[in-house]
Amino acid sequence: MITSQRTVFRKKLNLAASFPMKPRCISVRAVRATCLSLICLGLSGVAAAATVSCKAPSAREISARPERAAPGSTVMKRIGEAAGPIRDRAIVSEVLQGNVPSFMNKLVPLTLRGTASTGRAISVTLCVTPEYLAIGNDRDFVRVPLGLPAAAYLATELGFLLPTTKIVDAIYQQAAVRVAPNPMDPTSQMTTTSYFVAHNRTVEQQMSGARGSKDGLSAGHKKDLVLSNRLRAKPGRVAIYGWHRQNGKPIQPLSTVHGSEYADYSHGVRLVSSIAYVDGNPMTLDQIMRDRELSKLVSSEGPIEDANGLLRSYARIALN
Repeated sequence: MITSQRTVFRKKLNLAASFPMKPRCISVRAVRATCLSLICLGLSGVAAAATVSCKAPSAREISARPERAAPGSTVMKRIGEAAGPIRDRAIVSEVLQGNVPSFMNKLVPLTLRGTASTGRAISVTLCVTPEYLAIGNDRDFVRVPLGLPAAAYLATELGFLLPTTKIVDAIYQQAAVRVAPNPMDPTSQMTTTSYFVAHNRTVEQQMSGARGSKDGLSAGHKKDLVLSNRLRAKPGRVAIYGWHRQNGKPIQPLSTVHGSEYADYSHGVRLVSSIAYVDGNPMTLDQIMRDRELSKLVSSEGPIEDANGLLRSYARIALN
């Protein structure tokens, strides 16, 4: 994304008129370097037989939150009942300044296996966030739904993509912690910040009763914003999928009913690193999604052409 576009969006992130936000010292470039350091694993381009790790020795130092960053509940009170792009910009601002719980920076490997047309077994390992996007500290954080333009902007700035429906299914299947969906009343309030906070409290109660570390993969508590070829067939929409029941079947089939900036309490943003590993060898996820053979492992729709460009096209909406 060109510098002038970033400048425009940063101006939009200056919400002083609506929310008294204190300046922080972490740049977008530094945050991107943090995330990329988490996914560049030093494989030196040579085939790696060992299991792929998504850890980086310097992660703790690079991903430190600013000391004065506000807890999640404080940020949500500051936002109040602002909605849509205004709320999204406030959330994006917090994330880009490093105000996320530490587990968001500890990517988890997710391996999908299949068979090539030659009969050879093949695997693709992705590095994914263990949880849905959240702001705040480790004790006081709130999972934050976003409209697709804001989620796309954040993903592209940090070197990530969004998952496909097949990746969402794999996350649920491989999750260390699974909780049952807990829908709230589908009223006109379901897109409000107060609903976001209330559902987060419910999820936290569910998580506290489940065994497992927050660093481990968890699933079942949100629908996902996903990459899909339908986003090209129906531009200006958001694609959502998931919220798996405990029988492994999702409540939400793939849908593009809502406009791109729509977000309600049930939505979540799961990030997938833009670097993946095919049989241990690094390759961009964009390339994998384009490939006729490899795309079968990560997509139920066949190849997805130029996934990076697709996300960027939605990120531009956030700049307008």
